[in-house]
Amino acid sequence: MTDQIQKIVAGLPDLADVTGVWAVADDRLAQGDAAFAADLGIALAKAYGDGTGQLWQYRSVSDHLLRLLATTAGQQNVTQALRLVSAVRADGTKRDRYTASLLAASHPAGDLAVAFTGKAAEELRACLVHELVLRGVVVTETPGIAEWVTSPHWRDHPLGWLPLTLAEIEDGPSMPRYNARGVSHPMPYGPAGSGDTTIVAGTGGPSAQETTAEATATAMAMAVANWAEESNGRIEARVFDFAVPLDARSVPNALLALGLECLNGVDTETAVSVSACAPTRVWQLLYAAASTGGAYNSGAQGAYGRLAAWQSLAGLSGAPDGASFREVEARVGECTWYVFDADTQWFDRVAWDIGVAGVAPGHRRLAVLAATDTD
Repeated sequence: MTDQIQKIVAGLPDLADVTGVWAVADDRLAQGDAAFAADLGIALAKAYGDGTGQLWQYRSVSDHLLRLLATTAGQQNVTQALRLVSAVRADGTKRDRYTASLLAASHPAGDLAVAFTGKAAEELRACLVHELVLRGVVVTETPGIAEWVTSPHWRDHPLGWLPLTLAEIEDGPSMPRYNARGVSHPMPYGPAGSGDTTIVAGTGGPSAQETTAEATATAMAMAVANWAEESNGRIEARVFDFAVPLDARSVPNALLALGLECLNGVDTETAVSVSACAPTRVWQLLYAAASTGGAYNSGAQGAYGRLAAWQSLAGLSGAPDGASFREVEARVGECTWYVFDADTQWFDRVAWDIGVAGVAPGHRRLAVLAATDTD
């Protein structure tokens, strides 16, 4: 440990402002000394990173060091970011997901092949693979990565269920933009589709019976579960069977007749809309909700966000338990999809509102997922 690092470590708890430490690391990196940032992060973790009652100063500096290394161009910075993460395992899976997103967003795939050798965690590698897939990288043809992704040893990993290329509906995912100071990403929520329809309240709808099973509701809500578990969100996930087939004209009023909590209180003065949409739009909403999180959390990042979006689609479409990805994909393509929005008290109408409905083949099963969150 250098004298400078030792001094920073010893004085960290007394700092009222850690931007000076950030600046030291920034300057050393600008001079080509990436190892300094990793060495400092490792030394701080040994002193303060026990996971219980961590100093805010430590959390702030530690995150800055990782973002600095992971978002700065150059393979030497990738190598040092991986060294830092491999040495500091306190946050486990969550840190691996975050690091994989940082690296994939900031470096060409060729510079990331180093992650698939040495001491990098298998979890980080699995996440990095799908972060790259989401960004259009052909991982099966990328030297240094192809050998790992085509090996059978990781196929039992949860992410192994996903394909190594994007499905047709996985178009335009909401991807974060990182720099050493933070992150930004678009907010895709709110209805957007074709054939926008305004509901006339009180006109009734075809009769239906609720058939929601707990396991199905859980699967449908996977993409937005983090809004309720880690933020202030509410979720409604329900399934209904209809006595007669639904057509596009009957879906809007059918939604009103179901007694949904999210549409409670709708009357002739309430702004309500239903839009038919392509499954791509539904996937985009679910992926964004899962990967970026709600008002007070940062979500599951790209790889697990992709998985959660497809788990929700499997539940919404009525795919059978244990279905393969291709079976779910086919089922989703056979469904008819809608997004809806309502000015009711259930929806917080701040920035995070989702209303999705899927009509299964045969047009008698309607699944509804609504979610809202607020700061």
